[in-house]
Amino acid sequence: MTRRAPASPGGLTVVVVGGHSAGHIEPAMAVADAIRRLDPSVSITAVGTRRGLDTTLIPARGYPLELIPPVPLPRKLNRALLATPARLLAAVRAAGAVLDRVGADAVVGFGGYVAIPVYLAAARRRVPIVEHEANAHPGVSNRLGARLTRHVFTASAAVRLPHAQVVGIPLRPEISGLDRAGLRAEARARFGLAPAAPTLLVTGGSQGAARINQAALDAAPALRAAGVQVLHIVGPNNVPAEPPRSDPAAPYVIVPYVDQMRYAYAAADFALCRSGAMTCAELTAVGLPAAFVPLPLRGGEQRTNAEPIVAAGGGLLVDNDALRAQWIERNVIPVLTDPDCGARMAAAAARTGARDADTVLARAVLRVAGAHANAPGGRRAGTPRAGEDRRG
Repeated sequence: MTRRAPASPGGLTVVVVGGHSAGHIEPAMAVADAIRRLDPSVSITAVGTRRGLDTTLIPARGYPLELIPPVPLPRKLNRALLATPARLLAAVRAAGAVLDRVGADAVVGFGGYVAIPVYLAAARRRVPIVEHEANAHPGVSNRLGARLTRHVFTASAAVRLPHAQVVGIPLRPEISGLDRAGLRAEARARFGLAPAAPTLLVTGGSQGAARINQAALDAAPALRAAGVQVLHIVGPNNVPAEPPRSDPAAPYVIVPYVDQMRYAYAAADFALCRSGAMTCAELTAVGLPAAFVPLPLRGGEQRTNAEPIVAAGGGLLVDNDALRAQWIERNVIPVLTDPDCGARMAAAAARTGARDADTVLARAVLRVAGAHANAPGGRRAGTPRAGEDRRG
């Protein structure tokens, strides 16, 4: 279903592109929300495809969603990129039709294969592009997009793109503004945890991670003996048939999924988790130290995400194959049972985080869109925008 928002004759119109995965959609929606807070007159339209989470997550946030044909592309700029020219051309034409229909003053893109057709259509119309790259190793969409604009923003200095400015990753205010200490009592009661015991959060992401799950379950007796309670998000399909024995003073609570992670973060003193870009951004924004277990894929990207946090003293790092119950006993339990050590790591993690990336990026988008709209030939200048009637 496509919901359309006509361009406002007085306000700016921004097209937001970040589809398929939550890692692209959530930052896009965070920036859209920040734009709305800064200037409610701005008209915002999202562009996505029927594949992935676009049609689920974007309409739920209240934004019109325009759909274009999906054209999955390789992560490398090579001959495979040219294997589907007809499909790509159709997607570019569809994206161009959206930009024309809404009267776009700027496109803000977050990568993913839906971004390339929109970037190309915007460049053809001279509609300015603002790009954000969250991952340490940019994909083909944003490497191409960075060649079409000077307005490039990244999660960290480790991201190598032309013209890049480091801002962090845009996050939802419920995460970026989280007061962990203030919400702790409510959060622990919500999960049936003891109010004062040191608390380990274990999570492998929305689907869980077999290695992390097994290591934590195997470490349950040692954690219980040390007085450490556990909130373990195992994933919807990974609930163990025989959960570990629990102690009222240090419960081991297993849940398949948590849809409001602010409560999980508030309940915890330390986390055992993967090190995806969003996970690292959220943990550092809320000041929650962690033992990071990078997923050993995509050229070690997750390790690159975690390394600056670990170097600053805000976390530990362990290879996926090296994670065992014994490692948790030797490295995680000592942190959880030493309040001073935990406090130092929490402060170090917070120093590496960014809480205002959504607002910083939203202001940049508004500046770029406003300059375009007010330029000679722009909509606010009283004449049709250059390229407005083009097709393709």
